[in-house]
Amino acid sequence: MNRNLGQNRGETAIARVAEAVARMRRGAGVTIRDGAGASSALAVETASDANIESLPGAALLVLSHARARTLKMRLYTPDVVAIKLERPIRAAHLRAIADPTADLAEPLKGPFDAVREALPARYAAAVRLAKLAGLLPAAIVSRDAKIAGTFEIDADDIVHYDDEVVRTLHLVTRAHVPLEGAKNAELAAFRAGDGAPEHYAIVVNAPPTDQPVLTRLHSECFTGDLLGSLKCDCGQQLRGAIETIEKAGGGILLYLAQEGRGIGLINKLRAYRLQDQGFDTMEANERLGFEADERLYGIAARMLSLLGYKSVRLLTNNPEKVAALEAAGIKVVERVAHSFPDNEHNRAYLRTKAEKGGHLI
Repeated sequence: MNRNLGQNRGETAIARVAEAVARMRRGAGVTIRDGAGASSALAVETASDANIESLPGAALLVLSHARARTLKMRLYTPDVVAIKLERPIRAAHLRAIADPTADLAEPLKGPFDAVREALPARYAAAVRLAKLAGLLPAAIVSRDAKIAGTFEIDADDIVHYDDEVVRTLHLVTRAHVPLEGAKNAELAAFRAGDGAPEHYAIVVNAPPTDQPVLTRLHSECFTGDLLGSLKCDCGQQLRGAIETIEKAGGGILLYLAQEGRGIGLINKLRAYRLQDQGFDTMEANERLGFEADERLYGIAARMLSLLGYKSVRLLTNNPEKVAALEAAGIKVVERVAHSFPDNEHNRAYLRTKAEKGGHLI
C-alpha cells in the first residue's frame, strides 16, 4: 500500500473516532459496523429515553467484564457481556445498573441473564467508545439494526485507535519556561490527530540525546497537581521529580493527559466516592467497569523519540511503567526510586499501590 495513502486512511479513521466520541458525549447515536453487520449504539451515561426508544429492533445493554463481575453476572462471552432489554427502556434505570455510585441508593439489581452466544466485535467497540468519551463504560446497542442516517464508523477503527493516535502524535512547539526549582526548563507541546488534549514535556537543562536521560512519566492529576489534594501523592511526585531532575543536572518529565489512571477526572471523582464507602482505589476503578489501570505508554515513547531520546533512566516505583516503555521501543537502563512520605489521607491509597499494584514503595 502507498505509505501516504495508509497514513491518510489512519488519520481519517481517528478523525471518525473523535467524531463518534463527541456524539456519544452529547447523547447522540452512533452506528458501528463490523464483518457481521451493524448496530446503532448509545452511551448509557448520556442517553435519553427518547433516543433509546429510537433504537430499532431488539436492544441490549452491554457492560465490561469488570462491572459485570460487580453485578455477580456470569461471563459467558469475552471482553463484554450483553443483557437483553425489555421495552419500555428507561435511561435512569440503565444508569443505575452501570454506575456503582448508585448501588447504595438502588441496591436491588438483577439477577441478570447474560447473552450466551458469541457477541459481534461491534458490541465491545461500543463500550470502548464510551471509555474514550470519558463516560461510564456501558452502552445500549440495537441487536442487528441501525438508525437510518446515523453517523457510521468501523469497529476496527475503534480497536486500532490507540495505535493511530501514537502514530499521528507530533511536536507542535517548544519554548523556554523557567520553573521554580528548574530555571533552565523548556516546555514542549505534542498533539495527535484526534484533537484530544495535548501532552507536554518539561525538558530541564537540555540533556544530551546520545546517552540515557533521567525521565519521569507523570499522568496529569488535577486534584493533586493543581489543588494539592492529600488523597494521593501526585503533587509531591510532580514537584519532587522536577527537583530531582534539576539536582541530577538535567532530564525530562513527560506530563501525560491520562487523568485518573486513564479513566478521566469525572470517573476519578466517582472512584473517590466509592473509596469513601470503603473500597480501595483499584476496587473502585473495577466497580466502575474499568481495569485497575487504563493508562497506555505508547504516547510517552513517541514523545521521547520525537525529542531524540532512545534510552532512559526511569524515575518510578512502578515496574509496569518500565515494562510498558520497553515494549514501546524505549530502552530503560535503570529504574530510579521515586517516593515520598505518606499522610493520613493517602496512606491506604499508597498501601494498595504497593500490595496490589506491585509498586516498589
